[in-house]
Amino acid sequence: MQTITGLFDTPAQAAQAVSQLEAAGIPSTDISIVGSNADDAWSSNKPDSTDSDSTASGAETGGSLGAVIGGGAGLLAGLGILAIPGLGPVVAAGWLAATAVGAVAGGAAGGLVGALLGAGVDPEQADVYAEGVRRGGSLVTARVDDSWASEARSVMAAAGAVDPVTRKSVYEAGGWTRFDVDAPHYTSEQVREERKRYRDATLP
Repeated sequence: MQTITGLFDTPAQAAQAVSQLEAAGIPSTDISIVGSNADDAWSSNKPDSTDSDSTASGAETGGSLGAVIGGGAGLLAGLGILAIPGLGPVVAAGWLAATAVGAVAGGAAGGLVGALLGAGVDPEQADVYAEGVRRGGSLVTARVDDSWASEARSVMAAAGAVDPVTRKSVYEAGGWTRFDVDAPHYTSEQVREERKRYRDATLP
């Protein structure tokens, strides 16, 4: 089995990746998603927005998640809100999320990083992926056998997965060295600015 992982800047991209992985024939039980909800982006009725201005309250969040995924089925239908140290509020579903929560319950620092390392993800990339979620991104992970690996990578790329090496360089240019579970959570405004930064970088 291989672990194929994609970090996405917007909930819409991540949701698209999950849906297309399922459509390609990869079972929902082998897919996982962990996405920042620091700015209520996953609770918004505008899933394609890169800088959500949602004002959904916590009480509304559970019901609003369905609006983001269009009442879909599969993995996305099981999204729930979790608290994972170092990440702030996240929506999550699937095996990686369960492993991360289990690592936290067992006392392991940085539950998401530990879960990624346990799945065979490169340590440097695991730090980048966790930092990406902390800054407002969404992480999609699929466990596949060798025959499905190329298809899964193509799906991730088509949905807009970022290059972890390039993103690491961007983080390091700002003084970042590695994911710190004790670092302050990003605020809603910081997450919106972070998403806008990458969106503007892709404009001609």
